[in-house]
Amino acid sequence: MTTNEIGPADAADRSLIVRTAFGSMAAQTLRAAVQLRVVELIGDTTRPADDIAAEAGADPRSVLRLSRALAAFGLLREHAPGTFSVTPTGMLLDPRRPGSLTTFVRVFTDPVATRAWERLDDSVRTGDVAFDAVFGTDFFGHLARHPELSAAFNSAMSQATRAVAAVLPSAFDFGRFTSVTDVGGGDGTLLAAVLTAHPGLTGAVFDTAEGLAGAPATLERHGLTERCSPHPGDFFAPGSLPKGSDLYLIKSVLHNWPDEQAVTILRHCREALPPGGGRILIVEPVLPDVVGAGPGDNAPDTGITYLSDLNMLVNVGGRERTRADFEDLCRRAALSVTSVTPLAGAAPFSLVEAAPGAAA
Repeated sequence: MTTNEIGPADAADRSLIVRTAFGSMAAQTLRAAVQLRVVELIGDTTRPADDIAAEAGADPRSVLRLSRALAAFGLLREHAPGTFSVTPTGMLLDPRRPGSLTTFVRVFTDPVATRAWERLDDSVRTGDVAFDAVFGTDFFGHLARHPELSAAFNSAMSQATRAVAAVLPSAFDFGRFTSVTDVGGGDGTLLAAVLTAHPGLTGAVFDTAEGLAGAPATLERHGLTERCSPHPGDFFAPGSLPKGSDLYLIKSVLHNWPDEQAVTILRHCREALPPGGGRILIVEPVLPDVVGAGPGDNAPDTGITYLSDLNMLVNVGGRERTRADFEDLCRRAALSVTSVTPLAGAAPFSLVEAAPGAAA
């Protein structure tokens, strides 16, 4: 083979690089489909692209091109030239359906989420958060100044939590406890699932006032207003977490923060536990020590965890962590990790259980 010839392996390698380089374009294709309501307009029927375009108020030829791209991604199916239906995967972009990810797509393809990524190389060089330089404030400060965006972010987090909420209640022994406080629990989606599955438990959802905006409706919808209440506050403020629970649940919170702040959150959870007992349950991805060496590390979602790690670097300043990292955080917060268990059915999440330990 000469140096100008491309073998099968080389072609596959080139394809991987090209697909990855086109990744941001694929994301914006999803965004356009959501913004134009393509999946919603097709619904359970089979429709010509011209009809979709007429209802969307869009150019017919361009809608055809967009629809064919969505079909290539496996979200639509083209039955005859220019006529489409929605696949089961594509149904996740219909906001009327349970499990929809429409708001998640909107938020994570919005310029607020993507613009700082243009400076990823700067963040890698310096370790600094690019978002702050681009927007003149930190990510959560920006959300606080834009209520509509904050509401959309909260909804996106709720949508992203549903997979965990579906499996966590049966994956952990909640029967050992009497009360659960969900720290940074947003609209209460996760805790509502736990309390519904375990009627002997009571609970509290703790978050900022903005984060809790949807919690009362969630608790009412699940008939939990007598067993659970929202508690606004700041988990960085000493004594702010409600006491009375023997389990403090923390999902997708610690990865938003650098180590010092993460230790502070854990320490405040530790201080809220009853004397001599209780547990902390952390629900986050746990990175292996070596890429490809961990349980399930070759699963399709694994690469997303490393992109999430870079997203933490670029947008908020946190990071994804290994087991050793979690053990170090817990040790510094006077906690001891007792187990780390992959959460089956909700990859790449794991359950990190920690008990009170000696002060570091």
